[in-house]
Amino acid sequence: MTHPRPAAAPSARTRLRRMPEKAGYDRALIEAILDAMPVAHVGTVIDGAPVVIPTLQWREGDRIYWHGSAASRSLKAGRGAQVCVTVTFTDAMVLARSAFEHSVNHRSVMVFGTAQPVTDPAAKRAHLRAMVETLWPGRWDTLRPMTEQELKATAILSLPLTEASAKIAAAPPGGTDPGEDRAWPVWAGLIPLALATAAPVAAPDLPPGLALPESVARWRFGDRAR
Repeated sequence: MTHPRPAAAPSARTRLRRMPEKAGYDRALIEAILDAMPVAHVGTVIDGAPVVIPTLQWREGDRIYWHGSAASRSLKAGRGAQVCVTVTFTDAMVLARSAFEHSVNHRSVMVFGTAQPVTDPAAKRAHLRAMVETLWPGRWDTLRPMTEQELKATAILSLPLTEASAKIAAAPPGGTDPGEDRAWPVWAGLIPLALATAAPVAAPDLPPGLALPESVARWRFGDRAR
């Protein structure tokens, strides 16, 4: 029998101080958001200035990983340094009866810590395979094998999930308006937002007769249960 992991105690950096009721420290919630949203933003300090870079992240157990060019300034700066990784889903625009109360419904995760590089070639290859199989299940074994030069040209960093928290904003229609505003004659409510997966578009130079793989045909954004 699998028992759910208890909520982690927030650190000074992950504790949500303003509107703490929106905070989530439970590991299962944090992992669910990370697993559903592969696009992350990684914040590092380069030459004394903050830099935030979008990238793909994937989770393996209690760690998240991201990769890029071995020549990347942000990956070089992140090795052994303090970084912040964030992922966000935007679920709805919240239209209120005052400008002050307008908002956005969202789900997000922030992970803090010291970025640790993966340098062993065999470990790098295994983690890159895990990335492909996590994001596009069943694809790795069908691809042209990775060359040693490609492996050398790729850098991988990781963070443990020991210092992470989620934030959930889920206001109902009109739910942000104080009572005294509710008689104001202006439309209020939600504009729901969603990511949609369209039909795959084939490369124009595919060999004749090459069928669309079932794993690609049924791929849906945010669905890790494929």
